[in-house]
Amino acid sequence: MTFSVKLTGSACGAVITEIDLTENLSPKLVAELRSQWLENKVLIFPDQNLSITQLVRFSRLFGEIGEDPFFGHIEENENVAAIQRNSDEKTPIFAEVFHSDWSFLPVPPAGTLLYGINIPPIGGNTLFANQVMAYERLPKSLREKADNLVAIHSAALGYAPDGAYGEKDRENGRSMNILFHEKARETFEHPLVRMHHETGKRALFSSAAYIQGFVGFEKPESDKLLSELYAHQIKEEFVYSHSWRKNMLVMWDNRSVLHAATGGYDGYERLLYRTTIADKQF
Repeated sequence: MTFSVKLTGSACGAVITEIDLTENLSPKLVAELRSQWLENKVLIFPDQNLSITQLVRFSRLFGEIGEDPFFGHIEENENVAAIQRNSDEKTPIFAEVFHSDWSFLPVPPAGTLLYGINIPPIGGNTLFANQVMAYERLPKSLREKADNLVAIHSAALGYAPDGAYGEKDRENGRSMNILFHEKARETFEHPLVRMHHETGKRALFSSAAYIQGFVGFEKPESDKLLSELYAHQIKEEFVYSHSWRKNMLVMWDNRSVLHAATGGYDGYERLLYRTTIADKQF
């Protein structure tokens, strides 16, 4: 078995066709897919008729299933979360700020997979920002600063009881099963520039979604620097805008890209199933 690769033509991403992910994939084929994943950072598999079990099985080919600390799982499988929005829902679009998933963990996940179940006919693109490219194109003065920054990560803004997805958000009718908790206030420090332990490439890591500030900086100075970095990280030249279809699987490397959701599909139900791939080290 082999597969075809077509680059998106944007800052990252490749479409993989002529492969059936429901079949047993050989170690050689998985290694080739992993190589494409690491190189292109986002892989798109259209027209895959996956069961929940098959989705989890494919995810495990790339590592152990990772932790989703603030998502409930679907009834059918404890390793799968539902990223959903009801057709009549009025809450803000989930995850509109660019981020790397769960960057506040001691060892954040290597990758995330989303599989399209119910996809609206309009809107709902996912944006991916290539952070290797963003790092390489930093102005010299800003890169010198970034190389020495240690960021303080926390889930408080999103998942604390008073956060964006906390008690009030649930009362307002959020359809996703979000498990807000006081634990979200915990912090963990990571270098802003991380070296990918598989590729050896440097990338900017995470964004305003989870970074509270930088070690050794007062808040005003930290906020100013974070805003400057964030504006650079999400420049159009670094971004691939992905359009979804039903039965499409997308996997991305959280160590190399940021991602963000978009709206534009009011009046339509949207449902995707999500798995997370754990990493072995930061």
